[in-house]
Amino acid sequence: MAETENAILDLGGKVALVTGGGAGIGRATAELFAATGMHVVVAEIEPQRVEDIRASLDGTGGDHLVVEADVREADHVSRLIAAIEQRYGRLDVLVNNVGDYLGIKGYFVDSTPDEWDALYRINLLHMFVVTQAAIPLMKASGDGGSIINLSTIEVFRGIPLTVVYAAFKAAITGFTQSLAVELGQDGIRANAVAPETTNSAQITATPRVPPENLDYLKRWFPIGRFGEGSDSAGAALFLASGRLSGWVTGSTIPVDGGALAAGAWMRLPDNTSWTHLPIITADGYTPRQKP
Repeated sequence: MAETENAILDLGGKVALVTGGGAGIGRATAELFAATGMHVVVAEIEPQRVEDIRASLDGTGGDHLVVEADVREADHVSRLIAAIEQRYGRLDVLVNNVGDYLGIKGYFVDSTPDEWDALYRINLLHMFVVTQAAIPLMKASGDGGSIINLSTIEVFRGIPLTVVYAAFKAAITGFTQSLAVELGQDGIRANAVAPETTNSAQITATPRVPPENLDYLKRWFPIGRFGEGSDSAGAALFLASGRLSGWVTGSTIPVDGGALAAGAWMRLPDNTSWTHLPIITADGYTPRQKP
């Protein structure tokens, strides 16, 4: 990124922590932040991803820190924040990116308390643990800061078969809004990013669509494709910059290719007409049954 663009973003020399930054949206965010001149700290649980993102950030020539850690565990998080304080003495941006439905799909009536607990720990508890530990260091600089929580477009609509996952993601909205109110006097903003289906470490979306059905994507999404990690990373960059979003707090930004705005409306094959009636013969994503 050009020096003039970096100056506009006002992020050079700032310190950002990205959890789950070894792949998908987290990695795209870490790499984009590094390109602006930020010092990026990545917390990642998978050893191979730790090595991959460390090599990527080392290639930028900046000063970065990659830590193998499980952000669901308070002792891991304490060591992580201590390492940031020792290395940089400050924290300006926190991106709570970790989240996963853990492959748990099925009707709520068949779900188990153990599944609820696992989904809670990875989708909500870690945000509590990391954010609580990070706030004192963020306050200490006296320069405010930005907390960015990764959510999902499902917070705006119902989703079957992953009810508990969706419930914890919806809770991120209340957490984010309440933090924004509570921390505003310290100049710390809190916002969320809510992606639609995005190609990532957890979801391989585009390659699963049969080639003959790719045309359906532009019927689902006004933009005409599934999301990429860089789409949500761009929204996070906007929220990280005080110059670009200094009066934005307590908000959730949908990153969904227009899907939420379209609602039930879908473009017909003639590319000029629209329908909100269920008359299509295949969704282009779920393999069709053989005759």
